[in-house]
Amino acid sequence: MSEISPAPSPATASSPVDSLWVNVISPIGYILAVSYPVLALSTGTRALYQLFIRQDITYYPPVIMSGVAALCYLTAALGFAYRRRWTWWLSVAVLAFETTLTLVVGIWSFVDPPAVGRTVWRHFGQDYGYFPAFQPVLGLVWLLWPQTLRAYGIVRSSRRPDV
Repeated sequence: MSEISPAPSPATASSPVDSLWVNVISPIGYILAVSYPVLALSTGTRALYQLFIRQDITYYPPVIMSGVAALCYLTAALGFAYRRRWTWWLSVAVLAFETTLTLVVGIWSFVDPPAVGRTVWRHFGQDYGYFPAFQPVLGLVWLLWPQTLRAYGIVRSSRRPDV
């Protein structure tokens, strides 16, 4: 796993933005790199169990939604774990898709509960401690943070070298 190199140390944080990066935003990336695979394992296991083991499941859309969520979590984790330009683009796209589905299915679960069933996105992720609601937003904040953009090579550093 590559490290993010342009992060200033706490002693050299020269601005409030650098300080915020060091103390808050940078650790979010590491937390997400661990929590996303855990959530993928949890939702994926649940979907596979419901799909192949439980005999009483006759309505499959909630199971499929949970499986899609697990794939989203696993795919998004690539961008948190590997600092590559393509993983950044992939993670941003997946997190935007995940956020949209969380909102759509979350609202849908209040309007037509039987249609949604007990999917991971039901009631905005209530069964999962609302992680499905706020995790993609945190991920997007982290991925769109200026230092993260520089670390992935999306934008060049705006600092001029000393002459």
